Amino acid sequence: MTAQGIALYPFVPSGANFTLSLAFFAELGFDRMWQHDGLAGLRFGAAYFMLQYIDVAEWQKNQMIVLEVDDLEAYWREIDRKDLPGRFGGVRTRPPTDFPWGREIHIIDPGGVCWHVRQAKRQGFSEGDAPE
Repeated sequence: MTAQGIALYPFVPSGANFTLSLAFFAELGFDRMWQHDGLAGLRFGAAYFMLQYIDVAEWQKNQMIVLEVDDLEAYWREIDRKDLPGRFGGVRTRPPTDFPWGREIHIIDPGGVCWHVRQAKRQGFSEGDAPE
């Protein structure tokens, strides 16, 4: 194939409260680029996804997203002091933890989606090379 993918923008379910989810992601550092008919484009640096106003518990509890950041420890300090679990119902966080595949923060968002936030190792990966 001659064409190559250059970006992937997942749709992430908001859960029952779209407005609450928008506020939550703003606290994580995401800027709202646009919003229309139950969708919002959210960007944090080069990371981008579409928040979709949909509440399907079975989907949400089984969806995971990986977000890489340039400084995991600094990001954790920023979000930890915001007391997100105390301010947003259903939100859970796990501080930086070492796993066999790398160091990660885990965040359960208001819709129940699990976010794996990890330290970026490089700017991308080449063909045949999967993210670690």
